[in-house]
Amino acid sequence: MDSERISSRVFAGLLAELGLYFTLDDMVETFIGNSMARCEEIVTERLGFAPPDDLVERYHALTREALAREVQPVDGIIKLLDDLDVAHMPYCVASNGEHEKMRTSLGATGLLARFEGRRFSADDVTRPKPAPDLFLHTAESMGVRASDCVVVEDSPLGVRSARDAGMTVIGYADLISASRLKAAGANAVVAHLSLLGTLLGLSK
Repeated sequence: MDSERISSRVFAGLLAELGLYFTLDDMVETFIGNSMARCEEIVTERLGFAPPDDLVERYHALTREALAREVQPVDGIIKLLDDLDVAHMPYCVASNGEHEKMRTSLGATGLLARFEGRRFSADDVTRPKPAPDLFLHTAESMGVRASDCVVVEDSPLGVRSARDAGMTVIGYADLISASRLKAAGANAVVAHLSLLGTLLGLSK
Protein backbone atom coordinates (compact mmCIF):
# COMPACT_ATOMS: atom_id res chain seq x y z
CA MET A 1 0.00 0.00 0.00
CA ASP A 2 1.15 3.51 -0.71
CA SER A 3 0.59 4.67 2.86
CA GLU A 4 3.89 6.28 3.86
CA ARG A 5 3.30 9.54 2.02
CA ILE A 6 -0.08 9.92 3.68
CA SER A 7 1.15 9.01 7.16
CA SER A 8 4.17 11.27 6.79
CA ARG A 9 2.02 14.22 5.73
CA VAL A 10 -0.23 13.79 8.76
CA PHE A 11 2.72 13.44 11.15
CA ALA A 12 4.52 16.44 9.62
CA GLY A 13 1.40 18.55 10.17
CA LEU A 14 1.27 17.62 13.84
CA LEU A 15 4.98 18.28 14.28
CA ALA A 16 4.61 21.69 12.66
CA GLU A 17 2.18 22.59 15.44
CA LEU A 18 5.06 21.95 17.85
CA GLY A 19 7.49 24.08 15.85
CA LEU A 20 9.24 21.20 14.07
CA TYR A 21 9.13 21.53 10.29
CA PHE A 22 9.85 18.59 8.00
CA THR A 23 9.60 18.19 4.24
CA LEU A 24 8.61 14.80 2.84
CA ASP A 25 12.29 14.06 2.23
CA ASP A 26 13.02 14.99 5.84
CA MET A 27 10.26 12.68 7.06
CA VAL A 28 11.61 9.81 4.97
CA GLU A 29 15.14 10.37 6.23
CA THR A 30 14.17 10.75 9.88
CA PHE A 31 11.14 8.56 10.57
CA ILE A 32 10.40 6.00 7.84
CA GLY A 33 10.83 2.44 9.05
CA ASN A 34 10.86 3.33 12.74
CA SER A 35 8.30 2.18 15.28
CA MET A 36 6.01 4.82 16.76
CA ALA A 37 7.85 4.53 20.07
CA ARG A 38 11.13 5.38 18.35
CA CYS A 39 9.48 8.25 16.47
CA GLU A 40 8.36 9.67 19.82
CA GLU A 41 11.94 9.44 21.07
CA ILE A 42 13.19 11.31 18.01
CA VAL A 43 10.59 14.05 18.48
CA THR A 44 11.60 14.39 22.13
CA GLU A 45 15.26 14.67 21.12
CA ARG A 46 14.47 17.37 18.54
CA LEU A 47 12.21 19.35 20.88
CA GLY A 48 14.35 18.99 23.96
CA PHE A 49 11.27 17.94 25.92
CA ALA A 50 8.50 15.37 25.65
CA PRO A 51 5.71 16.11 23.14
CA PRO A 52 2.10 16.45 24.33
CA ASP A 53 0.60 13.28 25.74
CA ASP A 54 -2.05 13.19 23.02
CA LEU A 55 0.38 13.39 20.07
CA VAL A 56 0.28 9.68 19.25
CA GLU A 57 -3.47 9.43 19.80
CA ARG A 58 -4.08 12.36 17.45
CA TYR A 59 -1.66 10.92 14.90
CA HIS A 60 -3.43 7.57 14.89
CA ALA A 61 -6.88 9.17 14.60
CA LEU A 62 -5.94 11.55 11.79
CA THR A 63 -3.95 8.87 9.97
CA ARG A 64 -6.87 6.43 10.07
CA GLU A 65 -9.14 9.07 8.54
CA ALA A 66 -6.63 10.01 5.84
CA LEU A 67 -5.78 6.41 4.95
CA ALA A 68 -9.45 5.44 4.74
CA ARG A 69 -9.99 8.30 2.25
CA GLU A 70 -6.81 8.20 0.22
CA VAL A 71 -4.69 5.06 0.42
CA GLN A 72 -4.25 3.06 -2.78
CA PRO A 73 -2.69 -0.33 -3.48
CA VAL A 74 0.80 -0.18 -4.96
CA ASP A 75 0.78 -0.70 -8.71
CA GLY A 76 1.28 -4.37 -9.48
CA ILE A 77 0.41 -5.77 -6.03
CA ILE A 78 -2.82 -7.51 -7.08
CA LYS A 79 -1.10 -9.47 -9.86
CA LEU A 80 1.79 -10.32 -7.56
CA LEU A 81 -0.54 -11.72 -4.90
CA ASP A 82 -2.49 -13.63 -7.55
CA ASP A 83 0.75 -15.14 -8.84
CA LEU A 84 1.83 -16.07 -5.31
CA ASP A 85 -1.49 -17.81 -4.76
CA VAL A 86 -1.21 -19.75 -8.00
CA ALA A 87 2.33 -20.81 -7.03
CA HIS A 88 1.12 -21.80 -3.53
CA MET A 89 3.85 -19.58 -2.11
CA PRO A 90 2.83 -18.34 1.37
CA TYR A 91 3.08 -14.61 2.07
CA CYS A 92 2.31 -12.20 4.89
CA VAL A 93 2.81 -8.66 6.17
CA ALA A 94 5.37 -7.85 8.88
CA SER A 95 5.29 -4.14 9.72
CA ASN A 96 6.60 -1.78 12.36
CA GLY A 97 3.16 -0.18 12.08
CA GLU A 98 0.41 -1.00 14.53
CA HIS A 99 -2.21 -3.67 13.83
CA GLU A 100 -4.92 -1.03 13.67
CA LYS A 101 -3.07 0.92 10.99
CA MET A 102 -2.60 -2.26 8.95
CA ARG A 103 -6.29 -3.12 9.23
CA THR A 104 -7.27 0.37 8.11
CA SER A 105 -4.92 0.45 5.12
CA LEU A 106 -5.55 -3.11 3.98
CA GLY A 107 -9.28 -2.64 4.41
CA ALA A 108 -9.34 0.59 2.40
CA THR A 109 -7.42 -1.06 -0.46
CA GLY A 110 -9.55 -4.22 -0.46
CA LEU A 111 -6.61 -6.40 0.57
CA LEU A 112 -7.55 -7.18 4.17
CA ALA A 113 -9.01 -10.64 3.53
CA ARG A 114 -5.89 -11.72 1.63
CA PHE A 115 -3.82 -11.30 4.78
CA GLU A 116 -6.24 -12.74 7.33
CA GLY A 117 -4.21 -14.44 10.05
CA ARG A 118 -1.01 -13.30 8.33
CA ARG A 119 -0.48 -9.81 9.73
CA PHE A 120 2.43 -9.25 12.10
CA SER A 121 3.26 -6.01 13.88
CA ALA A 122 5.96 -4.53 16.08
CA ASP A 123 3.22 -4.71 18.72
CA ASP A 124 3.83 -8.48 18.75
CA VAL A 125 7.48 -8.36 19.83
CA THR A 126 9.62 -6.65 22.46
CA ARG A 127 12.04 -5.03 20.02
CA PRO A 128 10.78 -3.54 16.72
CA LYS A 129 12.84 -3.14 13.55
CA PRO A 130 15.78 -2.64 13.12
CA ALA A 131 16.07 -5.56 15.57
CA PRO A 132 15.39 -8.87 13.77
CA ASP A 133 12.74 -9.95 16.31
CA LEU A 134 9.67 -9.15 14.21
CA PHE A 135 10.91 -11.10 11.18
CA LEU A 136 12.00 -14.06 13.30
CA HIS A 137 8.61 -14.08 15.05
CA THR A 138 6.88 -13.93 11.66
CA ALA A 139 8.87 -16.85 10.24
CA GLU A 140 8.17 -18.96 13.31
CA SER A 141 4.45 -18.11 13.17
CA MET A 142 4.31 -19.00 9.47
CA GLY A 143 6.13 -22.27 10.14
CA VAL A 144 9.12 -21.60 7.90
CA ARG A 145 12.86 -21.24 8.41
CA ALA A 146 14.24 -17.70 8.36
CA SER A 147 16.74 -18.74 5.68
CA ASP A 148 13.85 -19.70 3.38
CA CYS A 149 12.19 -16.27 3.63
CA VAL A 150 12.32 -13.44 1.11
CA VAL A 151 11.52 -10.03 2.56
CA VAL A 152 10.46 -7.02 0.52
CA GLU A 153 11.48 -3.82 2.30
CA ASP A 154 11.30 -0.13 1.39
CA SER A 155 13.46 1.30 4.20
CA PRO A 156 17.11 0.82 5.21
CA LEU A 157 16.00 0.00 8.77
CA GLY A 158 13.79 -2.78 7.48
CA VAL A 159 16.50 -4.10 5.18
CA ARG A 160 18.97 -4.35 8.07
CA SER A 161 16.35 -6.04 10.24
CA ALA A 162 15.66 -8.73 7.64
CA ARG A 163 19.35 -9.31 6.91
CA ASP A 164 20.06 -9.71 10.64
CA ALA A 165 17.25 -12.29 10.74
CA GLY A 166 19.13 -14.29 8.11
CA MET A 167 16.63 -13.63 5.33
CA THR A 168 17.04 -12.67 1.67
CA VAL A 169 16.00 -9.04 1.17
CA ILE A 170 14.67 -7.33 -1.93
CA GLY A 171 14.52 -3.56 -1.67
CA TYR A 172 11.51 -1.76 -3.11
CA ALA A 173 12.78 1.64 -4.24
CA ASP A 174 9.84 4.00 -3.95
CA LEU A 175 10.41 6.78 -1.41
CA ILE A 176 13.99 5.70 -0.72
CA SER A 177 16.63 5.33 -3.41
CA ALA A 178 17.93 2.01 -4.67
CA SER A 179 21.46 2.99 -3.66
CA ARG A 180 20.48 3.47 -0.01
CA LEU A 181 18.61 0.16 0.10
CA LYS A 182 21.60 -1.61 -1.46
CA ALA A 183 23.95 0.08 1.00
CA ALA A 184 21.77 -1.20 3.86
CA GLY A 185 22.27 -4.75 2.61
CA ALA A 186 19.49 -5.52 0.14
CA ASN A 187 20.35 -8.49 -2.08
CA ALA A 188 18.51 -6.88 -4.99
CA VAL A 189 16.39 -3.79 -5.58
CA VAL A 190 13.32 -3.30 -7.77
CA ALA A 191 11.40 -0.17 -8.72
CA HIS A 192 8.18 -1.99 -9.68
CA LEU A 193 6.50 -5.08 -8.29
CA SER A 194 6.37 -6.71 -11.72
CA LEU A 195 10.14 -7.05 -11.43
CA LEU A 196 9.71 -8.69 -8.04
CA GLY A 197 7.54 -11.35 -9.59
CA THR A 198 10.26 -12.05 -12.11
CA LEU A 199 12.92 -12.36 -9.39
CA LEU A 200 10.72 -14.85 -7.53
CA GLY A 201 10.20 -16.88 -10.68
CA LEU A 202 6.48 -16.07 -10.75
CA SER A 203 6.29 -14.27 -14.07
CA LYS A 204 8.31 -13.79 -17.21
